[in-house]
Amino acid sequence: MKISVIVPCYNVEAYLPRCLESILGQSYPELEVLCVDDGSSDGTLQVLAHYADVDSRVHVFSQENRGVSAARNLAISKAEGEGLMFVDGDDWLEPDTCACAVRAMCETGADVVMWTYVREFGAVSKVKHIFDGEELHFGQEDCRKLHRRMIGLVGEELRSLESADALCTLWGKLYRRALVAEHGVTVPDIRTFGTYEDGLFNLELFAYVRRAVFLNRPLYHYRRDNGGSITTAYQPELFRRQLRLFQHMEKYIQDHGCSEDYREALDNRVALSLISLGLNAEANPAGGRASYDEVRTILREPRCRAACRQLTLRYFPPHWKLFFLCAKREWTPGVCLLLKCMAALRGK
Repeated sequence: MKISVIVPCYNVEAYLPRCLESILGQSYPELEVLCVDDGSSDGTLQVLAHYADVDSRVHVFSQENRGVSAARNLAISKAEGEGLMFVDGDDWLEPDTCACAVRAMCETGADVVMWTYVREFGAVSKVKHIFDGEELHFGQEDCRKLHRRMIGLVGEELRSLESADALCTLWGKLYRRALVAEHGVTVPDIRTFGTYEDGLFNLELFAYVRRAVFLNRPLYHYRRDNGGSITTAYQPELFRRQLRLFQHMEKYIQDHGCSEDYREALDNRVALSLISLGLNAEANPAGGRASYDEVRTILREPRCRAACRQLTLRYFPPHWKLFFLCAKREWTPGVCLLLKCMAALRGK
């Protein structure tokens, strides 16, 4: 079974060698590595050219800067492997990642194999907990729940807010390429929906997934200390893009006749987005009053206000209860204070 490993690259010259070495050094050798340079202004393209010269499995494509979604879609269109795997250019794999994923897919006939990962904060590494159990197998009904989870959390799942979107990433998975191709699934434009293009890809694909496997092994290393990453930099358009995301999900639920738990999950997603939107506002380089006004606007937006008011707090630990109580009452000073505390803790 050949795997097409897709690596979108934008100004990752400093991190790319480790990423590519971890892919090319896999114990499972049947790979093609499709690297797309998204108009980098540093030496990324030169690094890619070097690896293409020394290893025939590396194929390099280049495009004007159109975003990570376009880069991934270009690579998907060029892929020839039976499996698809995504690795970001500043991340890296464990040496047996591909071998473990292929074994699970071949032994079970799974459409998707998933695994957990390590968050890398410079000198500190933290394994992300998603599920208990060494290896979990999901049949058709369980896959429906995974599909709904791409919309959001419901019920007891709210006890683990820190893992809300841990399953929604494109990386950390091996996909059966035939399923992606059969249904024409592509990565939505990140510039339209903010940073949830991964989740929307999985929302589309998991509607057709009938069997999946989760490996409770940290086989992927997700770098969180890259200051140039889109997930760490301030995004002035994030709130507008998130509102478009919510509208898109609402339409998806309506068009596909999804059950009521999908609507509950969407309401919860809107409410929980106050955390990420608030932290983005807190990172506003204008600071002070600009951050405060941005948070107040978010709290008063009708869709966010309604979702926050219906959010059930009984599953939350005390600090999250306090945060969302402040949000329910639209008490901007309290929300801003708690966001400052979160931002300080996140920076440690």
